[in-house]
Amino acid sequence: MALQLDTIRATAQRVAASHDLDLVDIEFQGGAKHRTLRIFIEKNALERAKLAEAAIASTGSEEGIALPKGVPVEMLSGVAHEDCTRFAQDFGTVLDVEDLIPGSEYTLEVSSPGLERKLFKPEDFTRFQGSLVKLQTFTPVNKNRQWQGRLMKFADGTLTIDLSAVKQKGKAKKATTEQLVEIPLVNVEKANLVAEI
Repeated sequence: MALQLDTIRATAQRVAASHDLDLVDIEFQGGAKHRTLRIFIEKNALERAKLAEAAIASTGSEEGIALPKGVPVEMLSGVAHEDCTRFAQDFGTVLDVEDLIPGSEYTLEVSSPGLERKLFKPEDFTRFQGSLVKLQTFTPVNKNRQWQGRLMKFADGTLTIDLSAVKQKGKAKKATTEQLVEIPLVNVEKANLVAEI
């Protein structure tokens, strides 16, 4: 009996929505007795906006809620330990009742996507404009596949990265004398945020 990741993903999203959460990512690793299902969740956009409003109200200023290097609180996942616990209990029950993971032994891990979260969807790149990102392309851009810089803009399916935001190393340093590089989203193999602490 094969593992149905699409069914598990749809079920996780359904359970997450019932808790005002969004499913960010799902990973399944291991085999035999050491199988782990990792679920990454965050507050949905409405709940993140409520958290930001509450933080502004408590400090009396939008500047008081910014994290180091100007990352606004509404960009974060807003997920607390209690959110993960409630989701894990409900989702674990559904997994077992519907027998979505064949066999009885697996570990379910639920967490926020973290400060260096992966970026997948176009909405992620729009949401995190202004943040430091690290990405790898499928094919080289300016003779380089590894890029790190500030995501200045995402429009018309193209990312604009400001390379002056970080010191470039190796081929990236040699490959470009420009401060901005444009990379089509379809050429992005993987991308994630870079924590600015």
